[in-house]
Order: sequence, then C-alpha cells, then structure tokens
Amino acid sequence: MSLLLLVSGCSALSQLAPNDTPTPTNTATATATYTATATWTATRVPSPTASPTVTSSATSTPRPEPTLTPSITPFPLSGFVFDNWDVVDVPADIRDGIQNQMIAYISANRQVSIANIATAQPATGVQTLYFASPTRLRGRIPVLEVNSTTGLEVFVPRPGNALAFVRTDGDIRSNGLYILDFASGFSARVLAGDNPLVQRGYYMAPSWSPDGSRLAMAVATGYDIDIYLYAADGSGRTNITEQGSYDMWPSWSPDGRHIAFVSDRAECPSWIPSEPGFCDALTEAPPSGGQVYLYDVESSSVSRLSDVAASEAPYWINATLLAFASGDPFDLLHPQRRIWRADISSGDVREIRLPDSPTQASYLSESWSPDGAAVLAQIADRENRLVLLGVDSALIGDDEALDFPRFSMSAAWSPDSERIAVGGTAGQCPYGVRVRDSRFRSVADAGPPPTMCDPHYSFDGQFLAFTGVNPRVDGRNDIYVASANGFGATSLTSDLRGQVELIGWVGG
Repeated sequence: MSLLLLVSGCSALSQLAPNDTPTPTNTATATATYTATATWTATRVPSPTASPTVTSSATSTPRPEPTLTPSITPFPLSGFVFDNWDVVDVPADIRDGIQNQMIAYISANRQVSIANIATAQPATGVQTLYFASPTRLRGRIPVLEVNSTTGLEVFVPRPGNALAFVRTDGDIRSNGLYILDFASGFSARVLAGDNPLVQRGYYMAPSWSPDGSRLAMAVATGYDIDIYLYAADGSGRTNITEQGSYDMWPSWSPDGRHIAFVSDRAECPSWIPSEPGFCDALTEAPPSGGQVYLYDVESSSVSRLSDVAASEAPYWINATLLAFASGDPFDLLHPQRRIWRADISSGDVREIRLPDSPTQASYLSESWSPDGAAVLAQIADRENRLVLLGVDSALIGDDEALDFPRFSMSAAWSPDSERIAVGGTAGQCPYGVRVRDSRFRSVADAGPPPTMCDPHYSFDGQFLAFTGVNPRVDGRNDIYVASANGFGATSLTSDLRGQVELIGWVGG
C-alpha cells in the first residue's frame, strides 16, 4: 500500500512542465579596504600630587569707614596787599595837620569857568577832594585828585592828617583801598578788589583812631572775618580779634580807648572746619549780626557789652555811650527796627521806644544828642512821623508836618545839644533849612531854595554845613555853610561844575 502511494506520487510529479534555467549574472567583488597602520600614542605621565597647604584661619572683615562729608572750600580773600606806592604832593597848608576847622567835600568834575552858570556840566570821571574854609568862599585846598569811575569813598580822621579812600578806575591792578599819610605824602594800596569794603557780602566801613595814626578795618580771612589795625604810614598791621567767628563793623571811640564791634562768637565760636564745635557753612546760614563787643586798646582784652543781637554797625554818641540797632526793617514777615543806648561804664543797656508804639513799628534814621539825653527818630508804621524822645523813652516833641520817606531823614545836633538841624538825604530833600531847639521847638523854618540835605555842625558849634539844591538854577547840588541857627546860607561850590558830596568837618 505504501509502494502504491509512492508510485502514484512520482507519476504525478513527472507530469509537471520544467522551468527555465536562470541566466547567470555578474556578482560584484568587494574591494579590499586599507587597514590603518597602528601609530604610537603618548602615555600621560602622572604629575606629582601637591602637598596640602595649611588653611589660613578666618580673619574678621574690617568695618567700612564712613565717607566724610566734604567741608566748605575757603572763600577767596580780598587779601592785604602793599603796592602801588606813590608820593603825593600834599599842600603845605595841611601837611602838618589842620589848625582851623574846614569842610571836606568831593567834586565830580574839575573846576571849569563858564559864562552861564545855569548850564550844567557833565562829570569828567575825575574825583577831587577839597578842604574848604567856612568863612572864605575861595578858600579851598585841593587835597587829592583821583580817576574813579564809580565815585570816591573817602574816610578822614578828625585831625585831617591822613586819608583812606577807595579807588575804582576799571583797572584791577589799581582798584582797592588806599591810605595816604599827609606828613610823608606816602600813599599805598592796602586792600585789593573792586569792592574792597564789601567782605563776605557785608559793607564794612573802616574807622580811624581819633589821632589819625591807625585805621581799624574788617577783612575776610579763610572762613571768617577779623578786625585789623593798620598804621597810617604803612608800617604794619595787627589782627586784634583772631577768632574763627564773624567780627564786623569796627568803630573807634572818640577818646581812642575802645573799639566797638559786632561778633557772632556767642552763637558760633568758629566757622573753621578744623576747630571743635565749628559751624558748618554748608548747612548753616551766615550770621545777620551778633552781639556788641568792646576791644580795650590798652589791654587788648575783649568783653561783651550786651546780649541784644545787633543787626548794624554800632556808633559812638560820646566816649562812654554807644548806640546800636536790632531787628530787620526789610523782613517781609516781621519788619522791625529797634534802637538801643548802652553805657559802657555802668553796663546799662536800654531800648528807646514809646510805650504805646505798635509792635511792628520801626525806629529809623535816629540822631542822638551828644550828651546822650535825647534822640530824634522817624517812626515808620502805617505812616511816618518824627519824634524826639528822652532816654527814658518819654516823648519830648514830635512833628507830623515833616514827612520824609523812610530812611530819608538826616539830622545833626550841635555839640552843646541845644540845636538840631533836620534835613533829608539821598536826594530826598523836600524842605529848606529846618532847625529845632532841644525841646523840638522851631528855631529856623526857611523855605527852599536851597533845600537841605545831610546837615553837619562844626566841632565848635558855630557853623552848619549841608548839601543843598537850587532848582531855579540847574538843579545841581552845592555845599552850603550857615550860622548855627541856619541863617545866612552861602554856597561854597557855586563856581564848580558837576556834582559835589559833603564828607564832613575836619581839623580844629
């Protein structure tokens, strides 16, 4: 049965058709690849391991120092100089001093003779200082002639033996404060600058000793202001304050024993940054004044006269009485000016003020009698009026008819305190000659012309000098001299052209 199945199977297979034999194809022969030759590889040599170092112990981190606040840089100084030497030909009549009283004034023009005196003449820029006799119309002596573009500021001691003057002619090499010694004729510049009397914004007028040998002046140092004494012959200077404070407005007493000045040393001992407890100018405003102090010329000691804060330069009534003012009349919120009298012998300091004066009332343009018993002042409140007050603040007399603008009244007492001449100042001179007695009763009431400005009594009380304007001629001002009562006024400058300025009396 098995055989039968096998035969049958073969028979069946033999009956299938045969397939075609495939055509042979080329077989790609693999190309042998390049076998890389082995190269030498550098073997890294191990480096020696560093020996461990000692680890430093931790130190404390320093605390950072605070950054210092920069201090103020010192202001530029006006600076003392001693240059521009000159020898002035001082007239022989005054070289050794002035024996008789004379009137000192400045003319802004050289003397010019013209036919019509009604024709005004322009200034030439030449400022001439004259000393003139009160009794001789042509008796004037030309003392000094200076080219000055802004006017000539002159300071003359009573003996008339020296001068201090400010010269400004547009040349920085010559601008400054000069001194002139009459005996030798020697002149030199001692302070340089276009405004040598303005120190740190304050105007500081110099003050002569009564004998005219030394000049006291306030000068800015690195951070403050000090007071110096300068010899009239240029032989040297001395700092009499040497304090880091602002020491201002020196004023020499008539007997030469004291120099009054104002200092802020009670509030600010020093403005110098290197000194302990200094006032920092970067954060604090400069002083507006200070207390009044006295410098004793013989002992060089300094003492405070009052605790009241003075806001202006003090001035002497006589050798023992001093006057000063406090407050600020220009303060927009609290305008006020108060007047004070101080006795340097007893230490008595008192304010002179009417009991019923309003708090805001200001006392302006005061003029003290030489004996210190009375003072004439202009009260400025809602309206202005002149009052004469006693030292006890009692009203002696008043005059509402004399209506001067504020700060425009100028009065002068006779040496015996019996007469007072009342005029205007700064061109505000609406009235003629006005003279009152010690009770403020009329002595002379003359109408203009001339008007009366800046009256000055002579040292012996015989003459009254003033600046007057005659509007009937050319409106220019002239220097007049009259009797003690104001009568017989005569012009001393009618033949001069240009404007004139009265300085005051010298000599005698």
